[in-house]
This record gives sequence, C-alpha cells and structure tokens, in this order.
Amino acid sequence: MNRFFVDFDGRVFDKSIDITGEDVNHIKNVLRLKVNDEIIISDGRGRDYRCQISVMDHEKVVADILDVCDNFAELETEITLFQGFPKADKMEWIIQKTVELGVTRIVPVMTKRTVVKLDAKKAGKKTERYQAIALAAAKQSGRGVIPEVTAPVTWKEALAMAKELDMNMIPYEEAEGVAYSKEVFASIKGKKSLGIFIGPEGGFAREEVETAVAMGAKMVTLGHRILRTETAGMAVMSIIMFELEEDR
Repeated sequence: MNRFFVDFDGRVFDKSIDITGEDVNHIKNVLRLKVNDEIIISDGRGRDYRCQISVMDHEKVVADILDVCDNFAELETEITLFQGFPKADKMEWIIQKTVELGVTRIVPVMTKRTVVKLDAKKAGKKTERYQAIALAAAKQSGRGVIPEVTAPVTWKEALAMAKELDMNMIPYEEAEGVAYSKEVFASIKGKKSLGIFIGPEGGFAREEVETAVAMGAKMVTLGHRILRTETAGMAVMSIIMFELEEDR
C-alpha cells in the first residue's frame, strides 16, 4: 500500500487527514490513485493511519481514517551513520540503502582523505537532495520516521556529536578480530543510541581512528575482505538490524 508522510505539527486528526504539497500531484498523476483507494499516512513519529481517499482536488487530497496503529519498522536503537564523504553519487546510494536498513540519522563527514570539496551553496543543495532521497526510501521501506540527513560536518564536529550517543563503533582493519567484533555487535542490544563511523574511499587516517577510539568508539572488523565505502555502511547496518530485530 502506498505510504505518505504528513507533518501533524501538534494537530490531532480523528476523522480525516489532508495531504497537500507535492504529494497531491504524485497521488493523482503518477500513482493515478482514485477516490476510495486506500493509502497509509504516517505522522513521522512511529504511528500509521490506514486511510481511504474521499476527496481529490488541485490543492489537496482528503483521506478518511479507517484504522490507527503503531509502526513496527523502527529499530529499538537510534543509529547515526557518520559517513566519510565519498565521490560522485555514492552518497545517494548509501542514504537510500541505509535508510531501508533502519538508520535514524546520516551525517556526511569531511575527513582528511575526503576528495570532494564543497562550498556552503553546494552543500546546501546536496543536503536538500539527500533529504528527499531519505524521504523516498522511508516511504518505500515502510518506515515510521523520516531519517535526518544533516549538512556535512568536520571530523571534530562528528566526534562531538558522537559523544552524545550511548555507544560508537568504527570498522578498521586493525581491529582485534571477528570473535571480539561479534561481542561488540551483540552488546548493542539495550542501547538507546549508536554511532557508526565509515571512512571515505581512502579510509580513515590513523590519527582519526585514534581520536575516535580515545573518545570511546570500539574498533570492529567486518571480516577478511576489503569493502568499498558504499558497501561498508550497509554491511554494518545489516548486522545491526539482524541483532536488534524482534518478533512483534
């Protein structure tokens, strides 16, 4: 069933919900939905409304509420991906796939080995584009919240953000080994928040890893293969998703 997010902004809907903005055109002209078709509307905070379209005009779509339920697609632990800024359009791929896997927030990080250089104008446009990709991926994967994609930050700023989280980890080739890493992943359960550091194409500089570890991040290995930056984050998220998922 098609899913749409509506910002309730403190409002209470007990009979019907109005959809406005770009979603109106998408509903009418792309999906070609009709009156009486059913859709899911999410409040972006973990609650879903199963609705039936009752009115369609040029400015809005009105959907009558049929049922209300909690969304169970969210992981118990809020996960922040600190992604070393990659080249080309890899960031778009990373955002799309990690949103599908359950990430809560994505923070592009300008590391020592980041090749891409962004001025404020370019960074703003990219962030807007990235947030739209996160929204689309959240709709497609049945998420109950829209993950946030922040503006690019420095390594120092990323560490400051990570300090506010319950736990952090950084995949690195010099981690102790698979057995230790499995213990680290298993210890995630029960944590409210988790940060994951992924380097750009050239990986992290040693001093960056050292400062992350000094801050409290745990070094882990993802196995005996070398993964691309666009693969590493997805590999970590897949492991975490499996560790945290429960029958509900």
